[in-house]
Amino acid sequence: MDPLQLGTLYDSLKRTVTTFGDRTALVVPPMKGRPYHPDGWQATWTQTLAGTESRKRHYAAGGYGAGHRVAILFDQRPEFVFHHFALNALGCTTVPISPDYRQEEISYMLEHSEACLALAIAPRLDDVRAAAGALAKKIPVLLFDDLEHPLPPPPTPALNVVLDGRSEAALLYTSGTTGRPKGCIKSNEYFHTFGGWFLSRGGRLAIETGKERLYNPLPLHHANCLSISLPAMLLSGGCLIFPDRFHAATFWDDIVACNVTAIQFQGVIPNILMKLAPNPNERAHAVKFALCAGVEPSLHEAFEERFGFPLVEMWAMSETGRMMTDHIEPRQIHTHAIGRSVVGLEARAVDENGIDVRDGEQGELVIRHSAEAPRKGFFSGYLKNPEATEEAWRGGWFHTGDMVVRDATGMFYFADRKKNIIRRSGENIAAAEVEACLVTHDDVKQVAVIAVPDDLREEEVMACVVTNDSAESGEALARELTEWCMARLSYFKAPGWYLFVNELPTGSSQKLQKIKLFASDVDPRTLPDVIDLRGLKKPAKAHA
Repeated sequence: MDPLQLGTLYDSLKRTVTTFGDRTALVVPPMKGRPYHPDGWQATWTQTLAGTESRKRHYAAGGYGAGHRVAILFDQRPEFVFHHFALNALGCTTVPISPDYRQEEISYMLEHSEACLALAIAPRLDDVRAAAGALAKKIPVLLFDDLEHPLPPPPTPALNVVLDGRSEAALLYTSGTTGRPKGCIKSNEYFHTFGGWFLSRGGRLAIETGKERLYNPLPLHHANCLSISLPAMLLSGGCLIFPDRFHAATFWDDIVACNVTAIQFQGVIPNILMKLAPNPNERAHAVKFALCAGVEPSLHEAFEERFGFPLVEMWAMSETGRMMTDHIEPRQIHTHAIGRSVVGLEARAVDENGIDVRDGEQGELVIRHSAEAPRKGFFSGYLKNPEATEEAWRGGWFHTGDMVVRDATGMFYFADRKKNIIRRSGENIAAAEVEACLVTHDDVKQVAVIAVPDDLREEEVMACVVTNDSAESGEALARELTEWCMARLSYFKAPGWYLFVNELPTGSSQKLQKIKLFASDVDPRTLPDVIDLRGLKKPAKAHA
């Protein structure tokens, strides 16, 4: 069925319950010491609908409906899924907040999204209230999943509209190249497209209706889990299994205990698993495949031989609503192959003028649904930024900012990122946002933030800093700058490496030219004056 005709996610939930109501829908594996559900938790699809209906009544009693956005900081609590579907049933938009966000980041998100209500888990309630209190337009901030107290009414009445596939379902923030994250508007059709795309791939990604148990250790506030995994299991009557985060020490124990049949994660995780000591459970599982973005070709074959299942390479973005995959044999596992152009996902490699490059040459990956309906199933646009939306869609193709090479068979191979984005442990970090934070420090005159390789996390943030004349460069200042960033940005955005320099390279127009910072054969991490502060980058303690 056309994803647009499926209606809302809530409509799909009700349909799934009629067929798969008694099957397990959601699972949180047990984890001793976790502040929520330490003994584990699970719900059938019928129980998921019941949990959704109770939250739906709570929101409806408060007057919430179409046109309202609700921001939620939930830190992987599974009850979030009930809220997400309940808000969807009423036409409200879910705005997930990363638990790693600090006050300034939360304030920006609340203001930009125009959320009329925010919910937060108890340990972060004061933080979110402080972030909301800094806004000119105040919004109420309440305890997450408190159903005993009535909700304050929204400032405006709900819109009287018919909810369908085009209705706004969620607003997810994705790192932009010019500073603040952009609000990515996602419709019901978008979620149905992404989930349905996963289900329709076949080959090494064959999914059996009503039988799969998909394990995804990535956060629910990310598109990877919320936009792909959850809708796929919703549409197929499968089960989504999600811990609070990836835990290497208990990964294989979870996989076996939860009878996992499929896995979805990022390329950094296979790197970690390959470095673990042998575990009896690493071959005692029922896993049929793992869907993974950014697999390192040098370990791909060794991973499959050691653990006994195919590791299928994928490429996607929050905006795309579908993914490219190298899932048909023979797979190109010794390369960065990401898949071919197919019906519903037409792809090209183009130069700066939008002209196709020759096979074997690098070009920017541009994609669309079709010539007749290029944007079908994609994101609806960037909130309050039509210029950025149209720039991304120039020429009728979505410009991904990723560089690829196409071969004579039509296979695309990932080459590099064109955008000024750093990819660390699955998180997209805008260098411009980190630079904007650092230059507000009194001792910083200029700064260039770049990506450097990292054996564990794919890439790490490095800051090349020019200090003011009165400042004393060195490790003490680097530590101070790290604390400065971590007080204002998520911990993972802070630089892990520092290098103090006398000047930064610029062109005739005085524009910074990062490509000239270091020679192509120089690894900045090996320079004599570089400062390694990666050990300071740690997330906040587990939330109670």
